[in-house]
Amino acid sequence: MSGSSRAVLAAIALALAGCGSDEGDRAPAPAALDQQLLAAAYANDVREARALIARGADVNFKDRTEQSAYLIATSEVGDDPGLLELTLAGGARVDDKDSFDGTGLIRAAERGHHQIVERLLAAGIDRDHVNRLGWTALLEAIVLGEGGREHVRTVRALIAGGVDVDLPDGNGVRPLTHARERGYTAIAHLLEEAGARE
Repeated sequence: MSGSSRAVLAAIALALAGCGSDEGDRAPAPAALDQQLLAAAYANDVREARALIARGADVNFKDRTEQSAYLIATSEVGDDPGLLELTLAGGARVDDKDSFDGTGLIRAAERGHHQIVERLLAAGIDRDHVNRLGWTALLEAIVLGEGGREHVRTVRALIAGGVDVDLPDGNGVRPLTHARERGYTAIAHLLEEAGARE
């Protein structure tokens, strides 16, 4: 096969895949844009993500691991709300769930991302959704958190946002009990001030 024939076949393959070989070729197919958006989200590249969304990438598109740009923005890029704001403006389904049937609020709370928690609560996310493990966002902040400054701030944000401080886990254990058992004094104090029961 000649070099020119290979070039023609490569151009056809790229076109069929939805990726043009030259500036003037067709734009990438929507699925390719969606995949590119996921990559930009993981990199916390807000500028690239904004450009991809403007070109039609779907902030709710999920890969085989049930990750979307929106869910990534709630948990995988630190406590930086820039990408989250972009996905919300791009039509993110605020109560969308991950593979554990967890919301973005649960994901953010587990990681101690208090700014993300505050933004999601302001967006009207389900405050007391229970995931497949039997935990709410408050329980994840305590059970999977470290009890340090960021998780204390996260618990404070959750309480201020109106979560049910007495909603137990699947075994009937309440948040205050979990906090005391782990020696998380500051979190236990916040829960006590909010009227939580053991």
